[in-house]
Amino acid sequence: MSKVKENDVVKVHYTGKLNNGQVFDSSLEREPLHVELGKGQLIPGFEKGLIDMEVNEKKTISIDKKDAYGEVNEALFQKVPKNQLPEDIKPEVGMGLVGSRPDGGQQQFRIAKVEEDSIIVDANHPLAGQDLVFDLEVVEII
Repeated sequence: MSKVKENDVVKVHYTGKLNNGQVFDSSLEREPLHVELGKGQLIPGFEKGLIDMEVNEKKTISIDKKDAYGEVNEALFQKVPKNQLPEDIKPEVGMGLVGSRPDGGQQQFRIAKVEEDSIIVDANHPLAGQDLVFDLEVVEII
């Protein structure tokens, strides 16, 4: 039976959990993830975990934060005056915001702190600084 190798295209079902068991994402109620390995579409630890798996094989992998979304980068926190927010927004910790980058693209932020006249936004990935656990099942090697 063939095994997953670098640069394969695979379909995989997964359930992603934090170390405390809290599920943050799962493909079980939708189509399996269809991905080409080696293209930077997956976090490194997830991709490494798929290598050498066979179709219908299931396994659980633990991914250190360095092979997931990395450490929390303090440089990605920024203070924003409240008067720069749209008037209809009442900022709350954990709220997601979208801002414009100088190149015209969009950047997602999360409100980390609300102060009297400003907010502190965090542009880190929400799972930065977390070790992750994934239950994997290879559905197909294409």
